[in-house]
Amino acid sequence: MKEYHVDHEPDLRETNFLVQENSTDKYIETAPNVKLYVKDYGYGKPVILIHGWPLSNEMWEYQMEALVENGYRVIAYDRRGFGKSSQPWNGYTYDTLTDDLKSIIDQLDLSDVALVGFSMGGGEVVRYFSRYSGKNVSKAVLISSVTPFLLWTENNPDGNLPEKNEATAQKIKEDRIGFLDGFGKTFFGASMLTNPLSSSLLDYFKMLCSFASPRATLECAKAFSTTDFRNEMAAVNVPTLIIHGDEDEIVPIEVSSEKSAAMIQNSQFIVYEEAPHGLFYTERERLNKDLIAFLSS
Repeated sequence: MKEYHVDHEPDLRETNFLVQENSTDKYIETAPNVKLYVKDYGYGKPVILIHGWPLSNEMWEYQMEALVENGYRVIAYDRRGFGKSSQPWNGYTYDTLTDDLKSIIDQLDLSDVALVGFSMGGGEVVRYFSRYSGKNVSKAVLISSVTPFLLWTENNPDGNLPEKNEATAQKIKEDRIGFLDGFGKTFFGASMLTNPLSSSLLDYFKMLCSFASPRATLECAKAFSTTDFRNEMAAVNVPTLIIHGDEDEIVPIEVSSEKSAAMIQNSQFIVYEEAPHGLFYTERERLNKDLIAFLSS
């Protein structure tokens, strides 16, 4: 990537020119026959945004602009199987997905990185620390994250019963788009009485989800609903911001972020009262302020 050295305070026109010239999208090959679609905007310390299931990088629309305008280099990519990335049949375990993340960091030659993971993406953040010792990462953010463990076991009685996960998988197999319709409403806390987003925007997010391959949708659901990160949480050894809504019906706060905050030593935990899972949109202004404050601290 081209570097610019400015020895005076640039005016607004110069700043816009630099950002626009660096505004680029690309494909990065992370494994044989697997190319991930990557957006790379702005200058400054790098922030990698990892999307949730079954969305794509476009979910970060409102965060990208705020971060670039505040002097950060923002990298957002589509996980394999989602968005515009390759859709291989296999490779949807957290080890493989985290290897993809590592490949992006290496190929873009990034350091002093802030990793921001939403929902399923929180698993890749934690696995990056346990698998790669957090190499070149200086801060972490978990938003509505699935960590540390969502599955019911005798020593995790707050988790989801396996039967519930199996029922969800069956719905996806029978009518994936129909499933996404109901899922999206719960995701954003939409109901007959509350309309946190327009019906057009709800349809847009459903469309983004529909671009994911059926195989990736099912396999990633299995990964985030059954992977146990409890023994990995202590590996996150950088300042960490944890944000979760207390009305999240997709990933309840009691089984996820409340426990993550207790397991990560150097963490700051912010609860968004009455916020649903999809708070990246419903609470976007507050989220952007909290993100920028944490990244600049």
